[in-house]
Amino acid sequence: MFRINTLLKLALTLLAFALSAFLLSNGFPPSNNRNTPAAVPEAHPEHFLSAPSDASSSSIKDIETLKRRVSALEKRQFPTVARLDWRQRKRILITGGAGFVGSHLADALLRAPGIHPPNYQLNPVKTLKTNLVGTINMLGLAKRTRARLLLASTSEVYGDPEKHPQSEDYWGNVNPIGPRSCYDEGKRAAEALCYAYKRRSNVDIRVARIFNTYGPRMQMNDGRVVSNFILQALRGQPLTVYGEGDQTRSFQFVTDLVSGLIALMASNYSQPVNLGNPDEHTIGEFARTVLSLANSSAPVHRLQPAKDDPHRRKPDISVAKRELAWQPTVLLRDGLLQTIHYFRHRLSVDEKPQNEL
Repeated sequence: MFRINTLLKLALTLLAFALSAFLLSNGFPPSNNRNTPAAVPEAHPEHFLSAPSDASSSSIKDIETLKRRVSALEKRQFPTVARLDWRQRKRILITGGAGFVGSHLADALLRAPGIHPPNYQLNPVKTLKTNLVGTINMLGLAKRTRARLLLASTSEVYGDPEKHPQSEDYWGNVNPIGPRSCYDEGKRAAEALCYAYKRRSNVDIRVARIFNTYGPRMQMNDGRVVSNFILQALRGQPLTVYGEGDQTRSFQFVTDLVSGLIALMASNYSQPVNLGNPDEHTIGEFARTVLSLANSSAPVHRLQPAKDDPHRRKPDISVAKRELAWQPTVLLRDGLLQTIHYFRHRLSVDEKPQNEL
C-alpha cells in the first residue's frame, strides 16, 4: 500500500510540473501565492480583430469593416427572450440568416411581440445540390423535431411564363436544360420534396414563392437588376439594360416580404403562396426611375437579351390577400430611396482610402 501511495504522489507531482510548464509556455505567469490563482490575460474582442503585421491591405480593410459591424451590433437593443412568458418563447432556425432577406427576417422575429443572384450560374451543380440536399436535410430535421418548415421558393418556378399575371395554380414554362435551369428546376424540385414529405410523413410545411425583392443589405455586386442599376448610377457608369428594356418586373421592398413570410408561417395555409408586389414596371422605366432618384446623369447601355430571361413577371397575390390578409405597402419610390441611401453609405465606406479607416 505504501508503495502504491508513493507512486501515486510521484505521478501527481509530475503532472503538476507538466501543467506548470504548459501554462508558462503559453504565457500564463506563475503565482507568488499558492492560494491565489495565476492571472489570466483578459480577453477583448479587439485582440481577436487585430491584423497581423504582414497582413495585406484588403485583409486590414476586411478587419476594419468587421470591427464596425461588431460595434454596431453591440449598440443594438434586442428583447430579453428569457423574460418572456413560456408560451411566447420560440426557437426558430433561419437558414441563410446572415444574408439579405434572412437578416431582415431575423430582425423582424427578434422584435416581434410574443433572392437569387445570377452568380448561381457560376457553379450550377453546386446550386442544384444546395437546393436539393439542403432542402432534404431541413425536411429531415423538421420531421424529427415536428417543427414547421417554411421553404423560400421563388417566382423562377414559373420560368418564362405564358400566363400573366402568374397565380399559384400555374405550372410554369421552364427550359429544363437552359442556363437558368439549375436554379429554376432546383426550386421546383425543392417544392416537390416538401410536398412529398408532407404526404409521406405529415411534415408541416409552408411554401413562399418570392418575387423580385430589394432593399438595404443587398450585396452590391450580386448581379440583380436593382443593385446593378443603383451601383452603376451612383458611380456614373452606364446602366446595362438587356434587349429593348420592355421586359417587366414587379419589385417588392424587403420589409413587405418579411411581413408576408411571418404571416404565412403563422397561418394554417400549406399550399404555395405568391409574395410580391403586383405593381409592374418595364426595365427601361425602372432604369429611368433609379437615375432620377440617384440624381445621376449616367447613360443607358443596351446589351443582347439574356437567354431564357422571362419577358413579363407579375404576381397574382389573391391567395396572400385572402389567406394571410397580406399585401405590400411600401411604394417603389420610397423603397428605392432607402436602398440608394444604403448603397451610397456602403460606397463611402468601402471606397474610402486605407489611411482614412
